[in-house]
Amino acid sequence: MARINLLPWREAARELRRRRFLGALAVTVMLGGGVVLLADAYIARAIERLHLRNQYLEQASTLLDQRIADVEALKLQHQQLLERFRVVEELQGSRASGVRVFEQLARSLPEGAYLTEIDQQGESLGISGVARANDRISELLRNLQASDGFAAPALTEVKNVAQMGRQPSNLFRLNVQQVPVMELGP
Repeated sequence: MARINLLPWREAARELRRRRFLGALAVTVMLGGGVVLLADAYIARAIERLHLRNQYLEQASTLLDQRIADVEALKLQHQQLLERFRVVEELQGSRASGVRVFEQLARSLPEGAYLTEIDQQGESLGISGVARANDRISELLRNLQASDGFAAPALTEVKNVAQMGRQPSNLFRLNVQQVPVMELGP
């Protein structure tokens, strides 16, 4: 049998496989590095987009905060205007109340009595005056009770004062509560 030496051929095949392996390894490393670089670039772009979105959201949030502050300021201004409007309506509604009080007092005042002082504390009126006789004071109390604008008249003080050359007079002080009267028109 003939002897053939296959070692150089095996050595050459082994060297060829080793080169192919190293080439494949180099290509795989390059492809892996390229994939890592592409993934890094993609992730960097995604992070940049997220930062841009966050900046946009922060700007939008700041704008909305300013608008909310503006709305709160407008609500406060609206509330103040409503309060002013309510005060104006109250003043408008009570504008004629002073005239109405004096008119009803004049109608309730009997002959022989006159008023010297009227003071108001809230809804209560303090009335001071002079009457010729006690029956005039009683008539004044009855007239005030019967009027539409007053309730609960209460006599607090009566003093008999004698003046020279004149008839005796009675100084009186009474309190009466005002009753709101509804107006029918403007």
